[in-house]
Amino acid sequence: QLQLVESGGGLVQPGGSLKLSCKASGVTPQYYAIGWFRQAPGKEREGVSCISGTDGSTYYIDSVKGRFTTSRNNFNNTIYLQMNNLKPEDTGVYYCASTKLICRGWGLDPYTDWGQGTLVTVSS
Repeated sequence: QLQLVESGGGLVQPGGSLKLSCKASGVTPQYYAIGWFRQAPGKEREGVSCISGTDGSTYYIDSVKGRFTTSRNNFNNTIYLQMNNLKPEDTGVYYCASTKLICRGWGLDPYTDWGQGTLVTVSS
């Protein structure tokens, strides 16, 4: 089981950038894949990106490809989501979540541990 804590959210203008962090603690966090999810007001939670715990492969939904980059530092057990060229539709609460070893698609069920979320607001 992992404990996950997100940080780095805030208010940013369209076209701006933010870098989210997800600090992981617990049993061997480097062997877990970490997904980033977001939930906009009135909408269902959706997967955004994922980084594998085996070879560091990364995956993104189409709407963020070329704008978002996820990475991980296994020395300090922190996973990052760099978000560039932000759009108002990127607004929402961003969560990181863990699943064993490999990314398992965008459904919520495979991800067993979740952080508390950090709010990202993109507005002028």
